Amino acid sequence: MKGRILVYSIVGCPHCKKAKSTLEDLKLPYTEVSLDSYVDTVREAVHEKTGSRTVPQVFFNATLIGGNDDLQKLITEDRPRFDQLVEDVTNNEPPEDAPQVPDESLRQKDNEGEVDFSCEKDEDAKLVDALKASGIIKAHSYLLLFSNKNTFTGKEFVDWIVEHRSLGGREEGIEVGKRLLEKGFFHVIKGHPTDVFTDSENLCRLFEHDDCAALNSGLVSDCEPRPASELSESLRKLILSIYNDHLSKDGKSVDYKGIASSSTFEKYVKATGELTRLQIEEASVEEKLAFFINVYNALVIHGNVKMGAPHTLWQRYKFFNYVSYIIGGHRYSLQDIENGVLRSNRKAVGGITLPFRKADPRLKVALEKPEPLIHFALVCGAKSCPPIKTYSAEGIYDLLKVAAEAFLESDDGCKVIPEKNEIHLSRIFKWYREDFGSNDQEAAKWAMEHMGESQKKTDFEKIVAGGQFRVVYMHYDWSVNSQH
Repeated sequence: MKGRILVYSIVGCPHCKKAKSTLEDLKLPYTEVSLDSYVDTVREAVHEKTGSRTVPQVFFNATLIGGNDDLQKLITEDRPRFDQLVEDVTNNEPPEDAPQVPDESLRQKDNEGEVDFSCEKDEDAKLVDALKASGIIKAHSYLLLFSNKNTFTGKEFVDWIVEHRSLGGREEGIEVGKRLLEKGFFHVIKGHPTDVFTDSENLCRLFEHDDCAALNSGLVSDCEPRPASELSESLRKLILSIYNDHLSKDGKSVDYKGIASSSTFEKYVKATGELTRLQIEEASVEEKLAFFINVYNALVIHGNVKMGAPHTLWQRYKFFNYVSYIIGGHRYSLQDIENGVLRSNRKAVGGITLPFRKADPRLKVALEKPEPLIHFALVCGAKSCPPIKTYSAEGIYDLLKVAAEAFLESDDGCKVIPEKNEIHLSRIFKWYREDFGSNDQEAAKWAMEHMGESQKKTDFEKIVAGGQFRVVYMHYDWSVNSQH
């Protein structure tokens, strides 16, 4: 082949996988450019070249085919033109105006999917190992019939640490206890105060001994805690790489059993232990956005591996309310992350109560105001994906805007029907309408303002300028997200 078929993709994109599989079945060699391996300027150059914010984007020499849906339609509905394009790449070298493979100097320095599991051990983690072997952790009875398993009192800890460390007195022992509590190794489960260690009969328990359904329950990292954004990006990249390796060629199914039995997934699960002692309260808004979006998306895949993909309404309710991680000593379900943190403690769809009550310590982590753009980073159920799978605090709002443009560019996100003066929007705009405006018209205008320049946006603006238009909310295909 003298010419070149170029496929722009990202890791973990089922639509990219399907497009590549189709080309392979037709025995057409292609060059793949994974945009998440290059600096942002490469992604922007592809946007300028294609006018699209989504991947895959397929070129036959200088001719833009478009996404996977466009490729499939070309093959099935316009075979003569497809055969002509194949003939062109077979016999002709790429012309000057054809897109080029990015220079190697534009590759990002970090390696996709790698997590550094070797770290300098926290000295206090060694102390906790000694505590677990000390014999003071045991069941403490109360009311004759009940007991708190795997606990120790503040007084017992001080007695032990003074002797174990040969400290000068109980005050020094109390300071060690305060430090371990502040670093998230244990918490006070009975007695007052609960947020401060005291030399008393207050009962304490190591977080790893809590009886909890969180997917990282019982896991505590021995490492010095990493910055939140760095940890979340590492976790997200690793699980995306695992997911991509177990995605079927047609992009329609995932071998979750295969993921569960892989040694790489075991490493991922071990790495989630770093979340348990993470300090996130003092992080900036940008850091919280990037951290919780990455963790949410990784947790969805982890939940699918452990529980299976939800299909019914009841299964979805259980999935989003029970699939969770321990983060900084507190349990966060998918529902807690989306509605409690990222939507600034707003009720879930169909919810009666707020995710976090007034005394809930997780309220300190919640954003001060909701961020509507998160809905397009947490969901990818369209026929194409935004060219971003992992988010960083730096430039987070620009990345979220790209995700919103990509979502609204697809027909699953928005359709404009000029002849009927109708705007068809994803049901996301109905379920979370208060995030986008006080009524359907305001939600539609929000969508219009966040679209990329296109004929669809031009038609949208004309309809809105006319003043009289109808908003229709489209059916939401849950099966896409449950599989992908």
